[in-house]
Amino acid sequence: MSTLSILSDNILYLRMQIPKMTQEKIAEKLVVSRDSYAKYETGKTAPPLDVLLAISRYYQVSTDLLLTVDLRKYSREDMIELPNNRSVLPILVDEAGENKIEIVPHKASMGYLNGYNDPEYIGNLQYMSLPFLHNGKYRAFPAGGDSMPPYNDSTYFVGKYVESRNDLKKGKSYFFVTREGFVYKRYTDQNQYGTLVSFDNSFYDPYEIEWADVLEIWEYECSINKDDLGLLNPVPMEIQSMFLSLKNDIQIVKDSLKK
Repeated sequence: MSTLSILSDNILYLRMQIPKMTQEKIAEKLVVSRDSYAKYETGKTAPPLDVLLAISRYYQVSTDLLLTVDLRKYSREDMIELPNNRSVLPILVDEAGENKIEIVPHKASMGYLNGYNDPEYIGNLQYMSLPFLHNGKYRAFPAGGDSMPPYNDSTYFVGKYVESRNDLKKGKSYFFVTREGFVYKRYTDQNQYGTLVSFDNSFYDPYEIEWADVLEIWEYECSINKDDLGLLNPVPMEIQSMFLSLKNDIQIVKDSLKK
Protein backbone atom coordinates (compact mmCIF):
# COMPACT_ATOMS: atom_id res chain seq x y z
CA MET A 1 0.00 0.00 0.00
CA SER A 2 1.18 3.53 -0.71
CA THR A 3 1.60 6.10 2.05
CA LEU A 4 -1.35 8.09 0.71
CA SER A 5 -3.53 4.98 0.65
CA ILE A 6 -2.60 4.11 4.25
CA LEU A 7 -3.36 7.66 5.36
CA SER A 8 -6.76 7.76 3.65
CA ASP A 9 -7.79 4.42 5.16
CA ASN A 10 -6.61 5.52 8.60
CA ILE A 11 -8.42 8.83 8.76
CA LEU A 12 -11.65 7.22 7.49
CA TYR A 13 -11.31 4.50 10.14
CA LEU A 14 -10.58 6.99 12.93
CA ARG A 15 -13.55 9.17 12.00
CA MET A 16 -15.87 6.17 11.98
CA GLN A 17 -14.87 5.36 15.57
CA ILE A 18 -16.57 8.57 16.71
CA PRO A 19 -20.37 8.38 16.84
CA LYS A 20 -22.11 10.80 14.46
CA MET A 21 -18.79 12.31 13.30
CA THR A 22 -19.49 13.35 9.72
CA GLN A 23 -17.02 14.61 7.13
CA GLU A 24 -18.53 18.05 7.52
CA LYS A 25 -17.95 18.06 11.29
CA ILE A 26 -14.34 16.87 11.13
CA ALA A 27 -13.62 19.32 8.31
CA GLU A 28 -14.92 22.14 10.51
CA LYS A 29 -12.60 21.10 13.33
CA LEU A 30 -9.64 20.97 10.94
CA VAL A 31 -10.61 24.34 9.39
CA VAL A 32 -10.87 22.97 5.85
CA SER A 33 -13.77 22.60 3.44
CA ARG A 34 -15.78 19.40 3.38
CA ASP A 35 -14.85 18.82 -0.27
CA SER A 36 -11.14 19.08 0.56
CA TYR A 37 -11.46 16.70 3.47
CA ALA A 38 -13.44 14.19 1.38
CA LYS A 39 -10.50 14.02 -1.04
CA TYR A 40 -8.16 13.17 1.86
CA GLU A 41 -10.36 10.22 2.86
CA THR A 42 -10.59 8.87 -0.69
CA GLY A 43 -6.85 9.30 -1.26
CA LYS A 44 -7.32 11.67 -4.19
CA THR A 45 -5.31 14.41 -2.47
CA ALA A 46 -2.71 14.46 0.29
CA PRO A 47 -3.51 16.91 3.11
CA PRO A 48 -1.11 19.85 3.57
CA LEU A 49 1.35 19.49 6.43
CA ASP A 50 -0.59 21.80 8.78
CA VAL A 51 -3.79 19.80 8.19
CA LEU A 52 -1.95 16.50 8.72
CA LEU A 53 -0.65 17.82 12.03
CA ALA A 54 -4.15 18.94 13.00
CA ILE A 55 -5.48 15.44 12.24
CA SER A 56 -2.68 13.94 14.32
CA ARG A 57 -3.46 16.18 17.29
CA TYR A 58 -7.20 15.65 17.08
CA TYR A 59 -6.97 11.87 17.22
CA GLN A 60 -3.82 11.82 19.38
CA VAL A 61 -2.12 9.57 16.84
CA SER A 62 1.37 10.43 15.61
CA THR A 63 1.91 11.35 11.97
CA ASP A 64 4.33 8.41 11.78
CA LEU A 65 1.52 5.97 12.57
CA LEU A 66 -0.99 7.78 10.35
CA LEU A 67 1.32 7.40 7.35
CA THR A 68 2.86 3.96 7.90
CA VAL A 69 0.61 1.68 10.00
CA ASP A 70 -2.78 0.16 9.19
CA LEU A 71 -4.63 1.37 12.30
CA ARG A 72 -7.67 -0.77 11.53
CA LYS A 73 -5.77 -3.64 13.16
CA TYR A 74 -5.68 -1.89 16.54
CA SER A 75 -8.18 -0.79 19.15
CA ARG A 76 -8.15 2.83 20.29
CA GLU A 77 -6.44 1.86 23.57
CA ASP A 78 -3.77 -0.24 21.84
CA MET A 79 -3.17 2.54 19.32
CA ILE A 80 -2.23 5.05 22.03
CA GLU A 81 0.31 2.60 23.46
CA LEU A 82 2.11 1.91 20.17
CA PRO A 83 5.86 2.79 20.49
CA ASN A 84 5.82 5.24 17.56
CA ASN A 85 2.95 7.19 19.10
CA ARG A 86 5.16 9.02 21.58
CA SER A 87 6.96 12.32 21.13
CA VAL A 88 10.22 12.76 23.06
CA LEU A 89 12.16 16.02 23.37
CA PRO A 90 15.96 15.89 23.57
CA ILE A 91 17.50 16.80 26.93
CA LEU A 92 20.27 19.39 26.56
CA VAL A 93 22.86 20.16 29.24
CA ASP A 94 25.04 23.18 30.03
CA GLU A 95 28.78 23.35 30.66
CA ALA A 96 28.29 22.06 34.21
CA GLY A 97 26.33 19.05 33.00
CA GLU A 98 23.01 20.38 34.34
CA ASN A 99 19.78 20.31 32.36
CA LYS A 100 19.19 23.39 30.22
CA ILE A 101 15.79 24.82 31.12
CA GLU A 102 14.72 27.12 28.29
CA ILE A 103 12.89 30.29 29.36
CA VAL A 104 9.95 31.51 27.28
CA PRO A 105 9.66 35.26 28.03
CA HIS A 106 6.33 37.10 28.09
CA LYS A 107 7.11 39.06 24.94
CA ALA A 108 7.81 35.82 23.03
CA SER A 109 4.77 33.90 24.26
CA MET A 110 2.90 33.95 20.94
CA GLY A 111 6.08 33.34 18.99
CA TYR A 112 6.52 30.11 20.90
CA LEU A 113 3.31 28.74 19.39
CA ASN A 114 4.94 28.97 15.94
CA GLY A 115 8.43 27.91 17.00
CA TYR A 116 7.86 25.30 19.73
CA ASN A 117 8.97 22.47 17.40
CA ASP A 118 11.72 24.49 15.68
CA PRO A 119 15.16 23.54 17.11
CA GLU A 120 16.67 26.84 15.96
CA TYR A 121 13.99 28.90 17.72
CA ILE A 122 14.30 26.88 20.94
CA GLY A 123 18.09 27.08 20.75
CA ASN A 124 17.93 30.90 20.76
CA LEU A 125 15.91 31.06 23.99
CA GLN A 126 17.74 32.02 27.15
CA TYR A 127 18.03 29.29 29.73
CA MET A 128 18.78 28.52 33.34
CA SER A 129 19.80 25.44 35.30
CA LEU A 130 18.23 24.11 38.49
CA PRO A 131 20.40 21.30 39.87
CA PHE A 132 17.53 19.69 41.77
CA LEU A 133 15.60 18.98 38.54
CA HIS A 134 16.74 15.84 36.75
CA ASN A 135 15.34 12.83 34.88
CA GLY A 136 13.26 14.69 32.35
CA LYS A 137 12.98 17.61 29.97
CA TYR A 138 12.06 20.93 31.61
CA ARG A 139 11.03 24.36 30.32
CA ALA A 140 9.96 27.63 32.01
CA PHE A 141 6.78 29.45 30.95
CA PRO A 142 5.43 32.87 32.02
CA ALA A 143 2.44 32.96 34.37
CA GLY A 144 -0.34 35.48 34.13
CA GLY A 145 -4.10 36.03 34.25
CA ASP A 146 -6.76 36.00 36.93
CA SER A 147 -7.08 32.23 36.75
CA MET A 148 -3.63 31.69 38.22
CA PRO A 149 -3.55 33.15 41.75
CA PRO A 150 -1.38 33.69 43.75
CA TYR A 151 1.03 34.10 40.83
CA ASN A 152 1.83 37.38 39.11
CA ASP A 153 3.38 38.45 35.83
CA SER A 154 6.89 38.10 37.28
CA THR A 155 6.37 34.40 37.96
CA TYR A 156 7.54 31.56 35.75
CA PHE A 157 6.27 27.99 35.91
CA VAL A 158 8.88 25.30 35.41
CA GLY A 159 7.28 22.25 33.80
CA LYS A 160 8.40 18.72 32.96
CA TYR A 161 7.53 17.57 29.46
CA VAL A 162 4.72 14.99 29.27
CA GLU A 163 5.30 12.51 26.44
CA SER A 164 1.83 10.95 26.46
CA ARG A 165 -1.58 12.06 27.68
CA ASN A 166 -1.80 8.66 29.40
CA ASP A 167 0.82 10.00 31.83
CA LEU A 168 -1.52 12.73 33.14
CA LYS A 169 -2.37 12.34 36.83
CA LYS A 170 -5.68 13.49 38.35
CA GLY A 171 -5.31 16.44 40.69
CA LYS A 172 -1.89 17.45 39.28
CA SER A 173 -1.33 20.86 37.67
CA TYR A 174 -0.19 21.10 34.06
CA PHE A 175 0.83 23.75 31.59
CA PHE A 176 -1.07 23.14 28.33
CA VAL A 177 0.39 24.80 25.25
CA THR A 178 -2.58 25.23 22.90
CA ARG A 179 -3.12 26.92 19.57
CA GLU A 180 -4.56 29.91 21.43
CA GLY A 181 -1.80 30.29 24.03
CA PHE A 182 -0.69 28.97 27.42
CA VAL A 183 -3.12 27.39 29.86
CA TYR A 184 -2.15 26.48 33.43
CA LYS A 185 -4.82 24.18 34.87
CA ARG A 186 -5.42 21.21 37.14
CA TYR A 187 -6.11 17.95 35.31
CA THR A 188 -9.45 16.33 36.16
CA ASP A 189 -10.29 13.73 33.52
CA GLN A 190 -10.10 12.96 29.78
CA ASN A 191 -11.70 11.13 26.89
CA GLN A 192 -10.63 10.52 23.30
CA TYR A 193 -11.74 14.03 22.28
CA GLY A 194 -10.32 16.23 25.02
CA THR A 195 -9.29 16.76 28.61
CA LEU A 196 -11.37 18.23 31.44
CA VAL A 197 -9.42 20.76 33.49
CA SER A 198 -10.21 22.94 36.50
CA PHE A 199 -8.91 26.22 37.91
CA ASP A 200 -7.10 26.73 41.20
CA ASN A 201 -9.29 29.80 41.48
CA SER A 202 -12.72 28.37 42.43
CA PHE A 203 -14.46 31.38 40.84
CA TYR A 204 -14.05 29.71 37.45
CA ASP A 205 -15.89 26.57 36.29
CA PRO A 206 -14.07 23.51 34.88
CA TYR A 207 -14.02 23.17 31.11
CA GLU A 208 -12.71 20.89 28.35
CA ILE A 209 -9.70 21.44 26.11
CA GLU A 210 -9.92 19.54 22.82
CA TRP A 211 -6.91 17.37 21.99
CA ALA A 212 -6.87 18.92 18.52
CA ASP A 213 -5.93 22.25 20.12
CA VAL A 214 -3.16 20.87 22.37
CA LEU A 215 0.42 21.29 21.10
CA GLU A 216 2.36 20.32 24.23
CA ILE A 217 1.76 19.39 27.88
CA TRP A 218 4.16 20.18 30.74
CA GLU A 219 3.69 18.95 34.31
CA TYR A 220 4.12 21.68 36.94
CA GLU A 221 7.30 21.25 38.99
CA CYS A 222 7.91 24.60 40.64
CA SER A 223 7.47 28.36 40.24
CA ILE A 224 10.19 31.01 40.25
CA ASN A 225 10.02 34.80 40.42
CA LYS A 226 12.30 36.39 37.85
CA ASP A 227 12.64 39.57 39.92
CA ASP A 228 14.19 37.56 42.73
CA LEU A 229 16.49 35.42 40.60
CA GLY A 230 17.09 37.64 37.56
CA LEU A 231 16.06 34.90 35.15
CA LEU A 232 16.37 37.05 32.07
CA ASN A 233 20.08 37.42 32.77
CA PRO A 234 22.64 34.65 33.28
CA VAL A 235 22.08 32.98 36.65
CA PRO A 236 24.60 34.50 39.12
CA MET A 237 27.33 32.20 40.44
CA GLU A 238 26.13 32.70 44.02
CA ILE A 239 22.68 31.41 43.04
CA GLN A 240 24.21 28.42 41.28
CA SER A 241 26.39 27.77 44.35
CA MET A 242 23.31 27.97 46.58
CA PHE A 243 21.48 25.35 44.53
CA LEU A 244 24.54 23.09 44.41
CA SER A 245 24.89 23.36 48.19
CA LEU A 246 21.20 22.56 48.60
CA LYS A 247 21.58 19.58 46.29
CA ASN A 248 24.52 18.25 48.32
CA ASP A 249 22.62 18.72 51.59
CA ILE A 250 19.65 16.80 50.21
CA GLN A 251 21.92 13.97 49.10
CA ILE A 252 23.54 13.80 52.55
CA VAL A 253 20.09 13.50 54.17
CA LYS A 254 19.09 10.77 51.71
CA ASP A 255 22.30 8.82 52.39
CA SER A 256 21.78 9.07 56.15
CA LEU A 257 18.24 7.71 55.85
CA LYS A 258 19.50 4.66 53.95
CA LYS A 259 21.82 3.68 56.83
